Amino acid sequence: MSDVASSEDHDFSLRARDNQARLAARLRPHYDFIVCGAGASGSVLARRLAENPAVKVLLLEAGGSDEAEAVLDPALWPTNLGSERDWGFTAEPNPHLNGRQLPLSMGRGLGGGSSINVMVWARGHRSDWDFFASEAGDAAWGYENVLDIYRRIENWQGIPDPQFRGTGGPVWVQPAADPSPIACAMLDAASEIGIPTFEHPNGRMMEGKGGAAISDMLVRDGRRHSLYRAYLRPWLDRPNLTVLTGALVRRVVFEGRRATGVEYIRDGQVTIIGASAEVVLSLGAIQTPKVLMHSGIGDREELGRVGIALRHHLPGVGRNFQDHVSFGCTWDYAAPIAPRNNGSEATLYWKSRPDLDAPDLLFCQVEFPVPSDRTAMRGVPEHGWTMFAGLAQPISRGRLRLQGSDPLAPIAVDANFLSDPGDVTTARACIELCRALGNAQAFRPFVRGEAMPGALKGEALDTYIRDAAVTYWHQSCTAKMGRDDMSVVDGTLKVYGVEGLRVADGSIMPRVTTGNTQAPCAIIGERAAAMIRQSHGL
Repeated sequence: MSDVASSEDHDFSLRARDNQARLAARLRPHYDFIVCGAGASGSVLARRLAENPAVKVLLLEAGGSDEAEAVLDPALWPTNLGSERDWGFTAEPNPHLNGRQLPLSMGRGLGGGSSINVMVWARGHRSDWDFFASEAGDAAWGYENVLDIYRRIENWQGIPDPQFRGTGGPVWVQPAADPSPIACAMLDAASEIGIPTFEHPNGRMMEGKGGAAISDMLVRDGRRHSLYRAYLRPWLDRPNLTVLTGALVRRVVFEGRRATGVEYIRDGQVTIIGASAEVVLSLGAIQTPKVLMHSGIGDREELGRVGIALRHHLPGVGRNFQDHVSFGCTWDYAAPIAPRNNGSEATLYWKSRPDLDAPDLLFCQVEFPVPSDRTAMRGVPEHGWTMFAGLAQPISRGRLRLQGSDPLAPIAVDANFLSDPGDVTTARACIELCRALGNAQAFRPFVRGEAMPGALKGEALDTYIRDAAVTYWHQSCTAKMGRDDMSVVDGTLKVYGVEGLRVADGSIMPRVTTGNTQAPCAIIGERAAAMIRQSHGL
């Protein structure tokens, strides 16, 4: 960054900070819109609504600032896990994982997951968006329209590809710069075993059977460029957008069946603030259904069990929990190779069976060892790399359960990973493909050998799968969009049975997208904003 640009950014930072301090000190009793959660979807939505200067927007975020080196330095992303920027959720003990409890990290702070994640930009597969459209009964959720949105919002820095990539949008997307030789070796290994490679992973590759490519990431000038930084931060000097950090939303407030505001706690003080137009929950796949349930929206029996008065019976709230599950396979370097960029520069999507129409396996190469709590006991090389690979389309479904009527009480997450035998079958194929890749000729100059799992078969392989399973931190689908009895929101993201309330985050996905969920959550924010503007004539 040039000295002039640096000076301008410093001046903007001061102006934005002073503006937000004034707005926070003079909170209004009512805003037109209250957006709850400044994550990947909420940052997009709040910015798009505030682009109309006549609209007053309040954005409530439980966490704090993103001004931390652990956030802004791409290489330091693992240090955010378990920090104050992580909600620190933990799944219930899972008999299908040999009794293990998995940590389920989720971003808490400006940017949400986009401020603590691996910065990968993965749009999802054509089939994901066409499935969304069929579930919603609205072609605007389909792939062709979503592709148009992606082109509009991207500022693509790779080889020009106007059919698939855009260059004028707020989201700075670039291929991993000067990738590690180990990342290039992964593409060569893919070619060796018959998997096609592509110039980038967000075009033709995700319209068919998959392939391998150097990852796209949200890094600009060597710094994380989160969706908060792309969308929201440039708007913090505006008088009509108030961003209140440290504000934990407890419940939505209603008059009859209409949402009229929210109740939140900040600095130990509980406050109710009004929304004259709409409230939008963008709190993520654990907090959004939790707030819905504490607002009286959910399964009748579930709410009654903990003594919450029912406002509207929606049995799907907190159900349909999905996440990508990984089974790390690790190789020992012949000589140390330092990670570059975010330490995860190559990606691959492929099919576990040739008869499938779309990829059901997700591979992210990680340029250092990533064991689970159990597989670490097998011995981890001091220097090595991991094929962080797993289920792109899991069959297993989990659910969330309240543990009391207090909104501050933790919620129980029964992730239920690998409960469906079909997921174990797919996991076996996943590990087989991992080993074929990692043991290919392309890696021979770089590795001493395979550290784990080795040539396991039968029960020994299944035990490894259950011991190795960890999450990609792509929690989703717990307030799904659709038209059946288990749907929570309709195709316009309005919550069924009430008025003035929508959901816009990864919880609305009918199924988890094929790949990292950050980019799809940006689309959810864009779609929500467009539909809200249309609904209110903005």
